[in-house]
Amino acid sequence: MNKYSNIKKLSKKEQNELFISFAKVLSNIKNSVEAANFIRDLFSKSEALMLARRLQIARLSQEGLTYVQIRKAMKVSQTTIAKVQMWLNSYGDGLRTIFKRSKNKTKTSDSILSWQNLKKKYPMYFWPELLLNEIIKNASKKEKERLIKIISKMKEKTKLTKQLLILLR
Repeated sequence: MNKYSNIKKLSKKEQNELFISFAKVLSNIKNSVEAANFIRDLFSKSEALMLARRLQIARLSQEGLTYVQIRKAMKVSQTTIAKVQMWLNSYGDGLRTIFKRSKNKTKTSDSILSWQNLKKKYPMYFWPELLLNEIIKNASKKEKERLIKIISKMKEKTKLTKQLLILLR
């Protein structure tokens, strides 16, 4: 990120007020679309990428990856990894809280929004596909071969037909 050159001109109180104001704005973000728009509007592409990299380095570090593994995955220097690791060790409570929360959200909100869980939540809308999936799952090898023959004879291959063929193989 570009260094804020006028920071020395701001009093400590003004700096704290700016920080608190920024934190309040962040807390008003409701979802990932709003967050993406906010980041796009506020940061340059390189600043956003730099922040995203730092976040990912911190996440990988928390997951126990070594410096070498992180460096290969993120294409960053060991110095950058060391800086992020130092920040995590010194002040990492906020990041650890967010990582824990996002891990839980990933399990719940992403899975709720996922197509598979949507099918489970509203099975009546997807009953033909769900029924066929169950039939395939419980079919013997011979039955699967017969199903493949039937599907391959269909003139018009729909998306569902293609999915069934993939499941059968």
